[in-house]
Amino acid sequence: MEFKEIYCNNCKKTLGRYNTQYFSDAKIAELIKSNHTVHYRSGHQLSIRKITK
Repeated sequence: MEFKEIYCNNCKKTLGRYNTQYFSDAKIAELIKSNHTVHYRSGHQLSIRKITK
């Protein structure tokens, strides 16, 4: 299974892990805008990583 993980480089923790089968890049971008705005607005560096298990 493939997952995309939203990771905060400043906090050094995973904010969320989403299955690529159900969540497209556009849906993940919407999740960042709606759920993780506190990190983004405070200047944290968010990255999206692809994980295969």
